[in-house]
Amino acid sequence: MFIDKAKIVVSSGKGGDGHVSFRREKYVPAGGPDGGDGGDGGSVIFEVDDGLNTLVDFRHKRKYQAQHGEPGKKRRCTGKTGEDLIIKVPEGTIIRDAESGKVIADMSGGRRRYTILKGGRGGNGNMHYATSTMQAPKYAQPGQPSRTIELLLELKVIADVGLVGFPNVGKSTLLSMVSNAKPRIANYHFTTLNPILGVVDLDGANGFVMADIPGLIEGAADGAGLGHEFLAHIERTKILIHVVDASGSEGRDPVEDIKAINKELSAYAAGIGEKKQVLAANKCDLLTEDSDALARIRAYCDTLGVDVYPISAATGEGVRDLLYHVSGMLAQMPEETTVYEQEYDPESMLELDASEPFTVAYDAKAKEYVVEGPKIERMLGYTNLETEKGFLFFQNFLQENKIIDRLRETGCKEGDTVRLYGHRFEYYE
Repeated sequence: MFIDKAKIVVSSGKGGDGHVSFRREKYVPAGGPDGGDGGDGGSVIFEVDDGLNTLVDFRHKRKYQAQHGEPGKKRRCTGKTGEDLIIKVPEGTIIRDAESGKVIADMSGGRRRYTILKGGRGGNGNMHYATSTMQAPKYAQPGQPSRTIELLLELKVIADVGLVGFPNVGKSTLLSMVSNAKPRIANYHFTTLNPILGVVDLDGANGFVMADIPGLIEGAADGAGLGHEFLAHIERTKILIHVVDASGSEGRDPVEDIKAINKELSAYAAGIGEKKQVLAANKCDLLTEDSDALARIRAYCDTLGVDVYPISAATGEGVRDLLYHVSGMLAQMPEETTVYEQEYDPESMLELDASEPFTVAYDAKAKEYVVEGPKIERMLGYTNLETEKGFLFFQNFLQENKIIDRLRETGCKEGDTVRLYGHRFEYYE
């Protein structure tokens, strides 16, 4: 089954907490702190796997978690680092932030590996906090928390040439005849439900990758049928071979078919309607001698500046000339693949979300300044404020995290009361 979209949730590993311990050895009466550091958490990494061509692996599993770092240990031993989580995706996968839809990374154009979330750093053990005035610190630093983001994965095939046209005009037959691809071919109005890639090799000319884009219908750009999913795969192609049934065997007019497909291409997204085209007038072997269909097709395509090649995908007539013409067009175009620029960086955006991890407000009823935030709550959980050393650490924390500055900005003056999660202190300069 071809799956070209998937929504998943990924989480980095939490950093291990620093350890609190003291040397307890015979003949070492004052060994001092020896709590080790926590290990770093594992990162979340996306990697291109050339053996994959679909996102079907994400259909049944939605949550992915990197390994947490181990807490520090006594005797200055550092906890084990958490293993990175490596997620394999096909080349051409676009990774988006699910909430905003913005592009985080495009796994194409030479990008084979991308770290989307770095693991949390391990916390320092209490061995780092010993000073001449505080020789037995009873606290350690917690590890950085795990971070989570919901992602939308979208696969856009990477091909030089895309075959477009109404269903059942012979695109699959043409691809199977000129490449190693083996698409299912049948007389149905939705023959191809997946983009199928094939490599076209030419003697004396550069080969190229060609994709059979599933047949379009009118209204596809508005989401009719599977229109959006189909049109999305055309975005990376450099040239479109527009296949039309010149014989009108389905009872449709070929010129009206050309107009309808071009209308859908232009309506879907900026740039697709302007892609270079070659018109393959297929099923010419079915034309009668008195048919004017080919002349009408040429006359209309002349107004568009599009070359017309009469072919028969069934017999091979005219196909060679078409392929060499397309190869010549590609040789004059830049070789680089269309790569989507990054619009959202999880590392900077998630850091931005955490850049103000506290709030300062004045409680007029209690006549107290209230400071709250998850970072402060965690700090209070591992700090013993009843000791002079613990309270000194607490004061340094308020200063380093600019909480003192925020209190001043809010109007707090010497002698005012400050409340932090049940603890009350008199503010002084």
